[in-house]
Amino acid sequence: MRKSIRYSQNFLKDKRLIQELVDNSSLAQNDVVFEIGSGKGIITEVLASHCKNVVAIESDPRLVNNLRTKFQHYQNVQVQSANILAYNLPNYEYKVFSNIPFNITADIIRKLIYAHTPPNDCYLIIQREAALKFAGTVSKETLFSVLNKPWYEFSITHQFSSSDFIPEPNVSIVLLRIQKRKEALITNDQKQIYKNFVAFTFNRSIPNLKKGLQNIFSSTQYSIISRELHQNDNVTPTQLTFEQWLGIFNSFTKLVDHRKQQVIIGAEAKIIKDASKIDKVHRTRVSKNWRQEGIF
Repeated sequence: MRKSIRYSQNFLKDKRLIQELVDNSSLAQNDVVFEIGSGKGIITEVLASHCKNVVAIESDPRLVNNLRTKFQHYQNVQVQSANILAYNLPNYEYKVFSNIPFNITADIIRKLIYAHTPPNDCYLIIQREAALKFAGTVSKETLFSVLNKPWYEFSITHQFSSSDFIPEPNVSIVLLRIQKRKEALITNDQKQIYKNFVAFTFNRSIPNLKKGLQNIFSSTQYSIISRELHQNDNVTPTQLTFEQWLGIFNSFTKLVDHRKQQVIIGAEAKIIKDASKIDKVHRTRVSKNWRQEGIF
């Protein structure tokens, strides 16, 4: 097996465990499920027995050939030789269940949830540290989690043992579920305003939320918001719960006049641009496994 594949992906070895995970998921008989990084096909085989159609995506040519041989008599399995980051996701309803390469975790998750037609439900086997960054926690939300929770629910549904994999990983591995909400918590017409507000607030160099938002909320307004949301003056963006984020955004749309609201315009685009610059620096200065699971 090619070194770059072997070192970035740890393969599950117990078919019974995979069957248990799939049985406990939302995957149903009529579902179309995409699998990213199918490897030797152990997950593919379980998915094929459980779902209507399976699209197995693999970038390693040798693994692709093995998969096509293994599943040549399966009418409901389609093996695609492709790099998922360059792959055109479908415009129909589908789900994802995958043990993805760890070194492109962030890219894959962004690809899926920002797709024109994102999956209805998604189960990804990834590093626990990365899962916590994407999902956020009660005590520490991240820019990524706050930006996306109005449209997705994030949860860790299984904790793996290192002995579940070949080769055994030296990091903690979990199953992260990303489920599209049936009803978004932010309306379509407020979507970009919300994203700009969150990006603007997270991008403040000021050490706490009160100072970071002093050009938006008056002192009186912020005091009222703090009391209603039960937050102290020294709270930072990561210390707000997601519910508090929704509350402070609601106050922003109701209390702040249109002129003051203009200050947040372009904040999300700026943060994306800045992240892109960091990516370019990393690509030229470190090894091929440069990409880290960041918070954006």
